[in-house]
Amino acid sequence: MNIISIQDNIGLPKYKQIILSIEKAIDEEKLVKGDRLPSVNKVCLAFSLSRDTVLLGYDELKKRGIIYAIPGKGYYVKSVETTIKQKIFLLFDELNIFKEDIYNSFLKNIGKNVQVDIFFHHFNIQVFQKLINDSNGNYTKYIIMPTNLLDTASLIKTLPVNEVIILDQTNPDLKAYPAIYQNHEKDIFEGLYNAKTRLNKYKKLILIFPGFREPLGMKTGFETFCSQYNFEYEIISEFKDRKITEGDLYITPTDRELVHLIESARNQNLKLGSDFGIISYNETPLKKIVANGITTISTHFETMGKILAEMVLKGKKEQIENKSSLIMRNSL
Repeated sequence: MNIISIQDNIGLPKYKQIILSIEKAIDEEKLVKGDRLPSVNKVCLAFSLSRDTVLLGYDELKKRGIIYAIPGKGYYVKSVETTIKQKIFLLFDELNIFKEDIYNSFLKNIGKNVQVDIFFHHFNIQVFQKLINDSNGNYTKYIIMPTNLLDTASLIKTLPVNEVIILDQTNPDLKAYPAIYQNHEKDIFEGLYNAKTRLNKYKKLILIFPGFREPLGMKTGFETFCSQYNFEYEIISEFKDRKITEGDLYITPTDRELVHLIESARNQNLKLGSDFGIISYNETPLKKIVANGITTISTHFETMGKILAEMVLKGKKEQIENKSSLIMRNSL
């Protein structure tokens, strides 16, 4: 038992002494990759510890990817990288420029000695379930973007409750978890309200809402605004095979539909910002210059990544609404 050292009355929990002992043994090459650790029972007997204490130490090392367990056989050294203090499971819906901004900001602010493994569920509940099941017990933190997928709460609840953070969209079934999220219903309502003086010149507001990936709150906020301020409005699933009518204002959450609108306007010889208008959802650098500038309603993705890192590092447990703003340009 010369690998593990436990002392009384030193102000350090005994499970942490187990962790430090094993890290030291690895650093001094007394343990190498593939070596078997002392069994839980053996450590318990040697130091008069409870099984829970020993398992707490071993499980922490397992979550960090330093050791692994073979059922019925014991625990073995998986990695000699003891500098990794946190191992984070990051589950996004898909890869796009907005998620890239969150990810890069998170990495920038999370600091060193942290391993971040990123996965994508692509709005597929079967993929979501497999990734959750496969990751369970192997990470110190689980950051999850459930989007609008149904029945994700029951899957997320299989993870350690104190190690989960919800990202981007939350719902009442996930109220027990800390979160950094967008309030899509509020964001689109306030964005349109802040543009109201310019909206008054348009005859109809049209929301392009495919409804597959887009949050329902966006549609609800749009309908509430139009009804409250007596705007004629329409909601369509796609722009395909449609012509722009002068006086229309389109709100589009997808860049694909934005391209279709600009192409159609060019073919119809319509001037953006004069004959018709566009508000795009989510800011990107290109929208500053495309068609002399596209007006956007957008949350602050870099801020979201920064706050997420703070939540992980400081153990924050609150639900934080990320700010959104209207960026006015020539398309409106």
